[in-house]
Amino acid sequence: MGPIITLTTDFGLVDPYVAEMKAVILKINPDVKIVDVSHQIQKFNIRMGAYILAAAAPYFPYGTIHVAVVDPGVGTKRKPIVIEAENGFFIGPDNGVLALAANRQGIKHVYEISNPKFMMPKISSTFHGRDIFAPTAAFLSKGVLPSEFGSVIRKIVTPRFAKIVCKGGMLTGEVIHVDSFGNIVTNLTWNELEWACVKDTVKIKLKEFELSLKLCKAYAEVKPQTPLAIIGSHDFLEISVNKGNAAETFNVKPGDKVTLYRFS
Repeated sequence: MGPIITLTTDFGLVDPYVAEMKAVILKINPDVKIVDVSHQIQKFNIRMGAYILAAAAPYFPYGTIHVAVVDPGVGTKRKPIVIEAENGFFIGPDNGVLALAANRQGIKHVYEISNPKFMMPKISSTFHGRDIFAPTAAFLSKGVLPSEFGSVIRKIVTPRFAKIVCKGGMLTGEVIHVDSFGNIVTNLTWNELEWACVKDTVKIKLKEFELSLKLCKAYAEVKPQTPLAIIGSHDFLEISVNKGNAAETFNVKPGDKVTLYRFS
């Protein structure tokens, strides 16, 4: 199988932007396979882009190159970067959109993209997706080493939605996504449940709600309209309502805090 490049953006499909990125990639490497993860990320919503990328990335083959462009700071001092992770590569702005996916895979090295040899001859200040990130991905797919794109960066931007804070026997994370069923997806994982000594009940605080929820393997383990906790298909802790809408029930939106209590 040839190299794979994935694209995740907030560009939509009405404008020519996605096609322009693909054209640049294919002009440099006609043999690459391009996969669209999503171009329907809500405009400027870095959290949503980070979650969608983190959800999809683990299912691609080893060595896949992921390009994510949700970039409200395009043209500013934020750095364009390429991350070398354990199972693949992540290319995009250093604004947090890559952090969730890259951290889950394990970051090996990060490089600033600064070598003009691997960019378009003319760089638009408003379209780095086409002029910097697309050619970087294409040259990487042809065997250019990550270190050739620029100097090492020791630390990337890690936004709040990619962090979990431990304090006083509690872990505080946040809601990173609400899916179309109203399931509340948090940034907590099974690792945090193990830390909290969870067996069959999850004790959490969600806004003003103090909840003690059954940890289920299937939604139907509880009666209809009953809240539950579940490790979802993307390995994040979700708060759900069987045959209901948890986000509406608890008036929750992405960015809201969620606190996990430890069993003593």
